Amino acid sequence: MSSFASPASVCTSLGWKSSSFLVHSGLKSSNSSIKLLVSRRRVSDKPISVTCSSSLSDPPLLVKAARGDPVSRPPAWMMRQAGRYMAVYRKLAEKYPSFRERSETTDLIVEISLQPWEAFHPDGVIIFSDILTPLPAFGVPFDIEDVRGPIIHSPIRSEEGLKALHPLDLEKLNFVGESLKLLRKEVEGSAAVLGFVGAPWTIATYIVEGGTTRTYTTIKRMCHTAPHVLKTLLSHLTQAISEYIVFQIEHGAHCIQIFDSWGGQLPPDMWESWSKPYIQKIVSTVRSKCPETPLVLYINGNGGLLERMKGTGVDVIGLDWTVDMADGRKRLGTDISVQGNVDPAYLFSTLPALSEEIQRVVRCAGPRGHILNLGHGVLVGTPEEAVAHFFDVARSLNFDTLSQDLAAQEPKLVA
Repeated sequence: MSSFASPASVCTSLGWKSSSFLVHSGLKSSNSSIKLLVSRRRVSDKPISVTCSSSLSDPPLLVKAARGDPVSRPPAWMMRQAGRYMAVYRKLAEKYPSFRERSETTDLIVEISLQPWEAFHPDGVIIFSDILTPLPAFGVPFDIEDVRGPIIHSPIRSEEGLKALHPLDLEKLNFVGESLKLLRKEVEGSAAVLGFVGAPWTIATYIVEGGTTRTYTTIKRMCHTAPHVLKTLLSHLTQAISEYIVFQIEHGAHCIQIFDSWGGQLPPDMWESWSKPYIQKIVSTVRSKCPETPLVLYINGNGGLLERMKGTGVDVIGLDWTVDMADGRKRLGTDISVQGNVDPAYLFSTLPALSEEIQRVVRCAGPRGHILNLGHGVLVGTPEEAVAHFFDVARSLNFDTLSQDLAAQEPKLVA
């Protein structure tokens, strides 16, 4: 990975062609000419020809930024960019009320994944799925209830429970592979196709607790009362998740994000023992098979973990909105890319305020190795106009004029 320019000199003033966004806020997102071509179609099970290398002659902008290569502007996408804030999604969800159906049916996955692409044209199109999607493929069935969320009726908390686990059956995840192939075809190199997985610790919290939790007391207790059971579970998850990542890359994903969503619930020393080694193993395994595919690691509440996250070996660290971008850059150094980290609540603010915050984050991140994103997922109720404006601002930025503009703004010495 290339060394990045220090953000210190670019975090103090604007220097963008698009500084007019600070006063003009009425822009509307440009309409994409792409049309959906997913009317109950199917494709073959054979992986597309890109295979694992992702060594494209002209990779998408997001892949270049993830690798730390020079780019003209920061690529942008949003976590949860497809979802309930979009009217078109809510209309589809009325017709297909089951989340499992929406996220496990190829045509629906592709249609939903492309909804924000058609509306806003982000630089990354992430597959509409869930971190729990692969669980039944290795022996952990689950349901999703409207109020309670994911429910695992047979939590694994003992050696007996471990007997339910089996190797990952990728045939049960064909809908994921098919969807990625179709998405890759639809965007035709105009954006990166993103796959994702949950980290072993985060997936284990659901499997052990039996669903969502606010306290994580059961799994944290197991760290001390049944460490051998938990380690066996985490090791099994590590193998399955590694295979699932390679599967997604083989079927068209340009980049993979690892969500250790609940890793931030661990004290840093416990994360070092109970999450980091398993992520490191995943990175090592994927690197051995797909060395050119960028890997992103995101943890909610990661301010106390940044340096430890870098030690996993991923290409990109996702910062949540509670970390100042300039501080994050300083702590992580210039030899790794970063992603983020606009507070999702800014999308409820005025458009000029949103413009200012986007440009502040980009200035502090610097012109190399930055993927513009939110510091968390898009919130329900977010105005679509604000999402459109976010991407309009991102597209308007241009690193080529940054140094010139900064130089022009410096005071002149008078002889």
